[in-house]
Amino acid sequence: MSTVAQPRTYEVKTYGCQMNVHDSERLSGLLEDAGYARVPAGEQADVVVFNTCAVRENADNKLYGNLGHLAPVKAEHPGMQIAVGGCLAQKDRDTITRKAPYVDVVFGTHNIGSLPVLLERARVQQEAQVEILESLDVFPSTLPTKRESAYAAWVSVSVGCNNTCTFCIVPALRGKEKDRRPGEILAEIEALVAEGVSEITLLGQNVNAYGVEFGDRQAFSKLLRACGEIEGLERVRFTSPHPAEFTDDVIDAMAETPNVMPSLHMPLQSGSDKVLKDMRRSYRSAKYLGILERVREQIPHAAITTDIIVGFPGETEEDFLETMRVVRESRFASAFTFQYSKRPGTPAAELPDQVSPEVVKDRYGRLVDLVNEIAWEENKQLVGRTVELMVAEGEGRKDTETQRLSGRAPDNRLVHFAWDDTAVEEGRSPVSRPRPGDMVTVEITYAAPHHLVADRVLSVRRTRSGDAWQARTEGPQQTGVGLGMPSVGVPAPLPDAPACR
Repeated sequence: MSTVAQPRTYEVKTYGCQMNVHDSERLSGLLEDAGYARVPAGEQADVVVFNTCAVRENADNKLYGNLGHLAPVKAEHPGMQIAVGGCLAQKDRDTITRKAPYVDVVFGTHNIGSLPVLLERARVQQEAQVEILESLDVFPSTLPTKRESAYAAWVSVSVGCNNTCTFCIVPALRGKEKDRRPGEILAEIEALVAEGVSEITLLGQNVNAYGVEFGDRQAFSKLLRACGEIEGLERVRFTSPHPAEFTDDVIDAMAETPNVMPSLHMPLQSGSDKVLKDMRRSYRSAKYLGILERVREQIPHAAITTDIIVGFPGETEEDFLETMRVVRESRFASAFTFQYSKRPGTPAAELPDQVSPEVVKDRYGRLVDLVNEIAWEENKQLVGRTVELMVAEGEGRKDTETQRLSGRAPDNRLVHFAWDDTAVEEGRSPVSRPRPGDMVTVEITYAAPHHLVADRVLSVRRTRSGDAWQARTEGPQQTGVGLGMPSVGVPAPLPDAPACR
């Protein structure tokens, strides 16, 4: 009696920024296209892929610690393979196989498409395969993709970065900026919408510099406006723009394109002009605040979020107080705040006047307190307002115990809302439970620093995205994705990391 061989299983572990999250979707798609299957929860995968980040000082320690835990597991599972890719692999190259000789494959940021071939080569030849390309050969968007959500999706507009920030190693690892042609981007978005996606996030290391490679300074604003012409695309977001290149035509496009959401994530990094100069950030605090003022003139209810680094080398108490001043004036809805840590291979790691950990910790605490205070004040102003949410999956950590659902407002604020399966709309018949991707209109009744709560659902709008989520959940799982034709879906909730900006 013949038996059908079960496909080998895989697991992708992701660290770092949004670009890494999106790259992991590509890696999953490549593996499924090659016949692998995602490992069921609680089981050991035949292939474990680490998609690494080199931004934090202890990134290598974290990787080698995780690899060390897997060494005995691999010894007990003949045929198991371990692969390491991403920014740390691009940086450390042969060091990984020297420190962890049981790793089977090491691949860089420019050749994620080689992973299935390298795994097979390592299996056949019984030796580690290391392939690190110095430049991008194939734009990642042409690769198969296994997206994580049925209702929203990342769409890359560019890879790489032309800036030289002293704290950032990304340009050295991902290379100079390479832009996709607008027609390719729009075709991908249209294909996603046809499959049920209703929200897309345009993604680039320096997203508003898009067009520099083909010489069109207004390419990004034109792209936003073109997204507004795609029927069925309800929400458009983008991350992360650089303040030095944020132009008024982009603000105009945001204000005048109905499906471009009133939210903006724009890294500040520091409010001190001296520190910004030392960081080699080509803008100053006055320019940053001027951009926010012009955004709010045209989009009064825009929610603005940011990244801030505390304790950059040479930062004085006066410099830190300048950051606090800019935070007060900016009225951020939230902020990713970070204590500076040395990034090996960056100019800042060699700067004198490194700030003591005790001082950095004290400043960080004061900054977090201020950010939370302002965010709470801003959120309180929304109590009593009616807001349409896109129902989200996996964003409410306490939803199960509180019997709530969660969703994102147009300005990207997280809202937890009550749901009663017996609920009826006023004067109407009972409404079925909304699915991820459906839209609900709620009244905000409570504000906290990091979320809002709605005790009352006013209406539910079932959508094609909700249908797509239901079909994915209830239907048979796909085993692969065709080359150049991404499947539907979106990123899981973002990790607590800056956008490599």
